Amino acid sequence: MTEKPNIVFIMADDHASKAISAYNAGINKTPNIDRLALEGMRLNHCYVTNSICTPSRAAILTGTYNHVNCVTTLETPLNNRLPNVAKHLQNNGYQTAIIGKWHLGEGKEYEPSGFDFWSVLPGQGDYFDPHFLEMGDEIEVEGYATDIITNKSIDWLKSRDQSKPFFLMCHHKAPHREWEPNPKYRDIFTDDIAVPDTFNDDYKNRAKAAAAAKMRIKQDITYDDLGLVQPEGGSEVGERARPKSNRRKIPNPSDVSEIRLIDKHTGEVFQFTTPEELHNFKYQRYIKRYLATIASIDDSVGEILQFLDDNNLTKNTIVIYTSDQGFFIGEHGWFDKRFIYEESFQMPFLVRYPAQITPGQVNNDICCNVDFAPTFLDYTGTVIPSYMQGASLRPLFENKTPENWSQTAYHRYWMHKDPDHNAFAHYGIRNQRYKLIYWYNEGFDLPGTNEGGEDKEWELFDCHEDPMELFNIYDKPSHQNVVLEMTRLLEQKMLSIGDQIEHQRLK
Repeated sequence: MTEKPNIVFIMADDHASKAISAYNAGINKTPNIDRLALEGMRLNHCYVTNSICTPSRAAILTGTYNHVNCVTTLETPLNNRLPNVAKHLQNNGYQTAIIGKWHLGEGKEYEPSGFDFWSVLPGQGDYFDPHFLEMGDEIEVEGYATDIITNKSIDWLKSRDQSKPFFLMCHHKAPHREWEPNPKYRDIFTDDIAVPDTFNDDYKNRAKAAAAAKMRIKQDITYDDLGLVQPEGGSEVGERARPKSNRRKIPNPSDVSEIRLIDKHTGEVFQFTTPEELHNFKYQRYIKRYLATIASIDDSVGEILQFLDDNNLTKNTIVIYTSDQGFFIGEHGWFDKRFIYEESFQMPFLVRYPAQITPGQVNNDICCNVDFAPTFLDYTGTVIPSYMQGASLRPLFENKTPENWSQTAYHRYWMHKDPDHNAFAHYGIRNQRYKLIYWYNEGFDLPGTNEGGEDKEWELFDCHEDPMELFNIYDKPSHQNVVLEMTRLLEQKMLSIGDQIEHQRLK
């Protein structure tokens, strides 16, 4: 009888693929995470079904799309009575644990279920001296969240029942906003980091949703995000505000030389002479803090891999590193996620399994986070239940992609015009060449929209010719056959998974 493999599933929060050196973007070094690519496989086209924390985590646990598991927004928790992958593995003799970020609701009916041990952060959790909900009790742990989650994960591995195979979900808070690095890594980036080519995007030739989003580093990022304070008070960089008794914002001064910012930790004062200087300062503060939090995650991965090596567990353990979605790190001038645009849509995914995955492989097939749970069950010899909507990635890992493999990824975002980001509801698909997006809600509240009426828009991008997604070609006469084919594929996908179609269907 073949020994059942162990599984260590490591997931960060908001880790962009470009911030992993194995993805060759050249802005960061992650040697421990890279080991998984060197000793296993890197997936280039793994996508999230809903680019926001809570729905993505629900899709990963249940193997279902969000209209099925009913976790569509940040405010819709996962009912713990629902079946999930951990419960199926428990029933097949696995010892299971989840440690770190949960973000699927609080209260008895939303506590983790299917896990022999759980210790999770309430809500978003804190970077320093965080509270944990551990097996129903609230505890406070001193230290830095990434280090604590790592230590807890290794402690559980040490104390587990060694007669059973194990399934560990190690879920980091980092690099989630407000991007607080471990003090030892605050100053690791001294040189400026190259600004993305699309940082000064003007959002022309796109749907109105791109221009409306409140995710711009230049004007929407806050003091706390950047570890800054301003003597005049206020919450946004370059913007002054009245005291808390009167929260009305005061516009930016017309002369940026009037802006004075202070580093919370060092007291260093920053002043500016031009708007461009201020904008570059914001980007550099953002990207360096973001990447510095990732340095601790890379350490964490190294410690876990070292534990597996030291305890003769490497060969028979599947190790996966991913993120709950992608993230904008300055592309189009943005931070955050939510959109089906590529930087937000793409999840990093690296996997190592020495017993069966050939080292140094790269896969370009399209897959999604609903495929994770069936993959875990497939490798462990556990029956994949019929309710799961994903497919096992095992054939891809073994370079045996089935001829009928779906090369189409689907995304749907429900949180229309959320107050913090003003991102618009949409759905769409991406195949190996094109991406089709439908912005289906009403009332964009922008100049030129139909007053009080429907203002729905379509976008089509050629992912080969226009990888930065700057030119919507939906209305181009030369691409009408592509529009019809992609619309047909979109409808086919939505019908197959049972999601509600909002657009007028093709005849």
